[in-house]
Amino acid sequence: MEKRSYAWFEKRRRTKALDLAQEQITKAIDTVTLLNQAMQSLSKGKSKEAMTHVQNLFVAEEEVDRLRTEVFKELSKGAALFADYREDLLHLVKRLDTLADDVKDAARCLDMLSEAEIPQELRENTVHMTSALVNCANALRASIEKLNVAPADAIEGSKKVEEIEHGIDEDYLKTKKLFVKYGAQMNAGALVIYDDLIEFIEQAADMCADTADYIVILSSRD
Repeated sequence: MEKRSYAWFEKRRRTKALDLAQEQITKAIDTVTLLNQAMQSLSKGKSKEAMTHVQNLFVAEEEVDRLRTEVFKELSKGAALFADYREDLLHLVKRLDTLADDVKDAARCLDMLSEAEIPQELRENTVHMTSALVNCANALRASIEKLNVAPADAIEGSKKVEEIEHGIDEDYLKTKKLFVKYGAQMNAGALVIYDDLIEFIEQAADMCADTADYIVILSSRD
């Protein structure tokens, strides 16, 4: 009876922690979506609209931080019962938090670039990167949602995340090459900040893929 009680307790804690993690990825995706919207607006010359999206992104990122803390609290209640699972899930939520941090840093770059003259081809390439990042984050969420109900599907979903991330890496390199083409036309400070911008976007995609690796680990747990 005691063993059965512990099993129920463990399952309950796992489920609640995963529910919180799923809510966290939803908020993390909100930051990615808002970054894409901000980049789209900036590409069209709508600086004020872009900055509204940026401010909303900052609010969503704070919610990601709050949810990370809630997951930590939940897992601490049953730490002795499922130590391995707890550590893996902690790694998962930390990476979701880092994903949102990378997106926030990219948004800060957009804020600094709001009045800068950026060549259209460069802006279009970056919109393509942020759009792909939305797809990557959505694939990650779908994979996390399968953890409790269909682990094999969760693992398959993680592969899709990695495929999209690989495409973003290629876009990143293509965009970097444009710095040679347009470098003489751009303000030196804007060029440095733009370099940071696409670097943070690429890092966010890398974090999606890194998080997907932990989904594979969690899916393999009994």
